[in-house]
Amino acid sequence: MTLRQPSILAVMSIPPATNQAQGPAIHVQGLEKSYKELRVLRGVDFDVARGSIFALLGSNGAGKTTVVKILSTLLKADAGTASVNGFDVATQPADVRESISLTGQFAAVDEILSGRENLVLVARLRHLKNPGTIADDLLERFSLTEAGARKVSTYSGGMRRRLDIAMSLIGNPPVIFLDEPTTGLDPQARIEVWQAVKELAEGGTTVLLTTQYLDEAEQLADRIAILHEGRIIVNGTLAKLKQLLPPAKVEYVEKQPTLEDVFLTLVGAGGKDGDADKGSHDHKTTSNKK
Repeated sequence: MTLRQPSILAVMSIPPATNQAQGPAIHVQGLEKSYKELRVLRGVDFDVARGSIFALLGSNGAGKTTVVKILSTLLKADAGTASVNGFDVATQPADVRESISLTGQFAAVDEILSGRENLVLVARLRHLKNPGTIADDLLERFSLTEAGARKVSTYSGGMRRRLDIAMSLIGNPPVIFLDEPTTGLDPQARIEVWQAVKELAEGGTTVLLTTQYLDEAEQLADRIAILHEGRIIVNGTLAKLKQLLPPAKVEYVEKQPTLEDVFLTLVGAGGKDGDADKGSHDHKTTSNKK
């Protein structure tokens, strides 16, 4: 899903979630959806606490994107109920849309414009005051200030994704849906996006994240639900999920570096070209001495 429609999902003034303020940010019960004979969702239940990161984990075709579409009012469920920020997605869709932002699997940014111009454009579409100030604040928050004046066509995958998430934050929505946010990104770009997502929750935003990457759910989520064949088969913290397996046996083995260890060592923690060149040079020098 590549959809993020600022005009539809605008967050110009978020309505208060009156009697639901103390309840979960997202409540789903008995959600069902079929496409003709194909049953995609078969009774999905889960709650997402306010200010937390909830990972919906599953393989391709498990129904993750269908859940997100229903919660963002882009698709109607066949049965069950769902509420977002205290508003029913079926009976109060306008209030739900004003409470959320949706970022799809691929960055929805205008490559002709600069990063700052993209942010200013969305702020103006949402009729917010001081769009320039809003843009500058978000560029600083997502470490994009130096690249703000450059065209987005020159951005790396990680930078585009961070800009995409920044655009989703314009208007301060209390709930954000991230549908497989690191699809197609290289390891360094994925780490950049992970850090951005963590900062969202630290700022009080509720994040529902769909992913098929086990390490992504492990790194980010406060709670993880595994969606399999249209049903939630397990839902809990990482620690509780690990308790479902037999106790680990202690074995002493020689730890070999992973490909990620090698990549990050050569590229450098900051991803600077100089560090990468230095690591490559040192490696070649060592090899020549053998």
